[in-house]
Amino acid sequence: MPDRSLTFIIGGARSGKSAHAETLATALPPPWAYIATAEAYDDEMRERIAQHRSRRGEGWATIDAPLDLVGALELLPDNQPVLVDCLTLWLTNHMLSDHDLEAECRRLADVLSRPRGPWFVVSNEVGQGIVPDNALARRFRDAAGRLNQQVAAIADTVLLMVAGLPLKVK
Repeated sequence: MPDRSLTFIIGGARSGKSAHAETLATALPPPWAYIATAEAYDDEMRERIAQHRSRRGEGWATIDAPLDLVGALELLPDNQPVLVDCLTLWLTNHMLSDHDLEAECRRLADVLSRPRGPWFVVSNEVGQGIVPDNALARRFRDAAGRLNQQVAAIADTVLLMVAGLPLKVK
């Protein structure tokens, strides 16, 4: 029977989320799809993207989907291992484009509730820090928290990454 599951990997910055998701995905037979939501607006982000790419070996197909994550997921073949990295960058892209966040998050949750293979989705936990000092940052923190809750509710497995260690939450 095919694996049609959603694994949600969440944690703070540099907690090992992406590397652990890659390990989980590559434990399955290739080809693997990596859906990247990042956009390189500066040198530091270009370097981060390059580091992520260099970690992945052959067998990975990279799909850039800074906004149309739903469309990218819908186009993938059944039974293919998929890694989405990451939801908070995707959410940022929609916020900066002044899109309807609630509608976009509903569309995404709908697609994620019906994985057609083993899907691994990475997101940042941003609600455990200090209260941001500006309205945009508070809006982002709140939207990310709501999105993370939606995805965790529909996920088969939820892993919290702490200092490179996965803790099973669900």
